[in-house]
Amino acid sequence: MAVHEPSHRSSGLHLPSFRRIRNASPSESAASTLSDTHTARAYVLASLRLLTGFVFLWAFLDKTFGLGYATSSGKGWIDGGSPTRGFLSGVAAGPMESTFHDWAGAAWADWLFMLGLLGIGVALIAGVALRFAAVVGTLMMALMWVAEWPPAQHLSDGSPSMSTNPFAEYHVVYAVVLIALAAASAGDTLGLGRLWAKLPLVRRSPWLR
Repeated sequence: MAVHEPSHRSSGLHLPSFRRIRNASPSESAASTLSDTHTARAYVLASLRLLTGFVFLWAFLDKTFGLGYATSSGKGWIDGGSPTRGFLSGVAAGPMESTFHDWAGAAWADWLFMLGLLGIGVALIAGVALRFAAVVGTLMMALMWVAEWPPAQHLSDGSPSMSTNPFAEYHVVYAVVLIALAAASAGDTLGLGRLWAKLPLVRRSPWLR
């Protein structure tokens, strides 16, 4: 009866080699750390991009269909409601107060506002056209900042404005986030940014990235 010695060949299961890590040169360790840091940063920015995109997209959906959050059921855009009337007619401070009152409820204002919310939301979630979205979003946030007019301590009727900061409120934060996401090409991770950048039109017009 033949006796077979156990085979010393690998079974195919490989565990991490700690000896390899211990013996790695300082330059290899530094390169590995840098790569890990870059990957972590890319995923953090991608997560921020997706969350910010959902903020804009949800605002569009709620105002369009009246989902019962910021917009009451039955008062959505499709029900004949105006996405801008309530906010702009309520402006009570700042140099453009009367101008915003004139714009409140205008069809062109409703369409521009809603298309802006939808476009920015879709662009951020898909990870495409982030530069264009940053420009449009920053303009939108600037107008909304002026409408809120945080520097005012009192409203036009003399009542306290309840402003908590004369400059750095959430519209400024959103604008900075949009610019940062575009500058960091945050659409390349968990998005379609790389594929978008290869399109002939985008190659000819880098501002569309």
